[in-house]
Amino acid sequence: MCIHEPPCPGAEAADREAARLRAHRPEQGWSLLCNGVLLFEDTGELLPDGQVVAPHRAMPNGAVAA
Repeated sequence: MCIHEPPCPGAEAADREAARLRAHRPEQGWSLLCNGVLLFEDTGELLPDGQVVAPHRAMPNGAVAA
């Protein structure tokens, strides 16, 4: 999908969220990245192959995950 130089990270790359925006719909809470990843405002993702990535917001300083 990507025609940029250097190319955006692929949808399977660990840094896939660094890809450029193709469409941004903040009123609906999602963005489409150049690599085909749908990124949701809660930090969840839908990959082009249909795989779902659960939200993964950073914890505030000092917070401990339950």
